This record gives sequence, C-alpha cells and structure tokens, in this order.
Amino acid sequence: MKRRKPRMAIAYDFDGTLAPGNMQEHQFLPDIGMKPHEFWKEVHAIAKEHQADEVLVYMNLMLRKAAAADVPVRREDFKARGRSIQLFDGVKEWFKRLNEYAKGKGIELNHYLVSSGNEEIFAGTPIAKEFKAVYASKYLFDANGVAQWPALAINYTTKTQFLFRINKGIEDISDNAGVNRYVPKEKRPVPFENMVFIGDGATDIPCFRLVKDQGGLSIAVYTPNKKGGKEKASGYLNDGRVHAVLPAVYTENSELDKLLKAQIDLVASRHALRGLL
Repeated sequence: MKRRKPRMAIAYDFDGTLAPGNMQEHQFLPDIGMKPHEFWKEVHAIAKEHQADEVLVYMNLMLRKAAAADVPVRREDFKARGRSIQLFDGVKEWFKRLNEYAKGKGIELNHYLVSSGNEEIFAGTPIAKEFKAVYASKYLFDANGVAQWPALAINYTTKTQFLFRINKGIEDISDNAGVNRYVPKEKRPVPFENMVFIGDGATDIPCFRLVKDQGGLSIAVYTPNKKGGKEKASGYLNDGRVHAVLPAVYTENSELDKLLKAQIDLVASRHALRGLL
C-alpha cells in the first residue's frame, strides 16, 4: 500500500513577522489622520476602562474613526490599503522557494496565516494567494459591501484554536464541533511535530509554546536594525518559549531560510524512518 505524503504546515503571524509594524499603520491610519501611537493609546485606554478585548476595541474604533473622517470602509477599500504594505526582504519569493524545496523532499507543504490583524487588509498584499487558509480578524459587511461590525476577532489566546484547526484539518471557522471532536493523533492531517510557527511578539506566546511543547518548531523573529528588537525576541528563547530567535529576513540562504529547509529535511527523514519500522 502506497504511503501518503507527509503534510507540513508553516503558520505565520503577520504584523512584525512578515511586514514591519502593524498593518493598519501603513495606509489606514494615515487615511483617517491619526498617528499610530495616538490610535493604539486610545485602544488601550478604552479596553482598560471597559475591561474589553483589545482586538474588538481596535476593530470598532477603526470603523468609528473612519466614519468621523468620512473615509470609506468597503471591502475593496481595505484591500486597496493592503497593497501599500512593504513586506520584509525576501517574503515575496519565500513561498515558491520553500514549496519547491519541500516538493523535492516528498513533503506536501502548506502555509497559513494566524493573525490579530485585518483579513481584509491582508487580502490586498501580494502574498495573500500563497496561503491555504487565512485566519485573521475580519468584519461583517452589509449588502452594499460596507463594514458594519467585527465578525471574527483573533486575540493571543484564541490564536491557538486555529493551530488545532490546521492540525485536525478543520478549516471551516463555523465548525466548532469538528475542532473539538476527538481525533487520534496518528489520524490528524498535520501532526504538530510537522508544524512550524513564526511570530514576533507577546500575542504569539501561546502559539509559540503550544507548537514547541507538541514537538513542532517555534521561531521568534525581529525587525532587522530595530533598536531592542533582538533583545525582546531573545526573551522568548530565554523563557523556553521558542527554539530560535532570528532576524525577519526571508531571502535565500538567510538564517531563516536555512532553518526551515533543515526542518523540512527532518520531517522527510522522520517519515522515511517510520516507513522502515
């Protein structure tokens, strides 16, 4: 009986991981006439006063500030703002290169986004098409395509739910029964040991730890040449939350590139060994 190709998944945060800063800061906040520190300060203040989830607060505040500034918030408006986002070096070529490398090793590799940022803004980036599934905070839109209220808010704890969805092959977000259904580890489409999580900040800590504890690879990246970036990311390594801390450079033969190829080699070798036992 022919054995199925092993499946491997790389899950990514977005803000500070694939692009510098927060995605709203590239175009949306300039459109509504706000500086990033002003906007996030207001988000934190509202969340603290009302003991509210910061992701829900920022999504609501985006709509209220846009309305006050007479800035359109249709789906296509968000998508257009995503086109202005500058990605880290090598990100655009990263997916094709790794996919080809994995294919050469007999691995079925898929990429997933797990982000607290806006799905609608991410959709405008040139890499959106590279992902098998995108799990990010998003809006409900009315019949005219105008954003009305949050449909999904992904915060630092709920992020881990989506790693379990990848693990079990439950991509339909509305399928709560499926993601909670017991499935023996050996029957899950993407074992955690075949999973990689790449993130940059405190909101990624639960994902870092889950993947690491379950035998996968957790990597903290930092913005190159950003003051204090490496030191902050190194704290996750010192605390035992990640396996490695690397600059967010995705070019060929970068440290990140070499580590991911080595992990692909490991998954392929492990699969070959099990076939002999």
